Amino acid sequence: MSTFFARLRTAAGADWQAYVGHAFVDGLARGTLPEAAFRHYLVQDYLFLIHFARAYALAVVKADDLAGMRSAAATLDALINHEMKLHIEFCRDWGITPEEMEQAPEAAECMAYTRYVLDRGLSGDILDLKVALAPCVVGYREIAAAIRDRHDFKTIGNPYLPWIEMYSGADYGAVADDAVAELDRLAATRATEARFPALARTFAEACRLEAGFWEMGWRAGQDGRKAGLWGRLTGRGR
Repeated sequence: MSTFFARLRTAAGADWQAYVGHAFVDGLARGTLPEAAFRHYLVQDYLFLIHFARAYALAVVKADDLAGMRSAAATLDALINHEMKLHIEFCRDWGITPEEMEQAPEAAECMAYTRYVLDRGLSGDILDLKVALAPCVVGYREIAAAIRDRHDFKTIGNPYLPWIEMYSGADYGAVADDAVAELDRLAATRATEARFPALARTFAEACRLEAGFWEMGWRAGQDGRKAGLWGRLTGRGR
């Protein structure tokens, strides 16, 4: 039986494919992504998760019932107490502290994406918000799982294997499954056919912003000077 997430993913078409098939993802799978690209992405993603945590706090407020509140609160806990730990562990190896990440300049791509999601939640209802969140929450699981199935997936010596293992693992899989189930639950009472085109546009826009986030990191890796966040944070440059 098809899920509401699957229907949104199909409607997004090329926008979804640009997100999950970006060169950044290829670099993760093959272990060839320049360190500068991943480092810049990871610091920005730390800031991104702070705002996403706020979005899930908003989801608690917007929820229709206690079940919805529990679902949003569980994801909020996973973001703050589990997912962000991976970022801290990676950056510790580069000498970047959590305090430095929190104080890092926020990239335009991070601002655009997180504020878009918050705007959909503030101006719309709980379904608008959960649809805007879905490409990230469920998409990362789908990307990581697809990487593990690739013939060119490098496991030995791949510096990004912990990232892939976390997002393809059982713990994060449970978070993604809950998000898919919550979308189905909300869609059953709120997603009329007349409303679907607007929801599909929200989902597709979030996919475009996700692809832009990858592109931000990819550019940093292609031009080491654009990885200057490291230098601004530490004064040591490359």
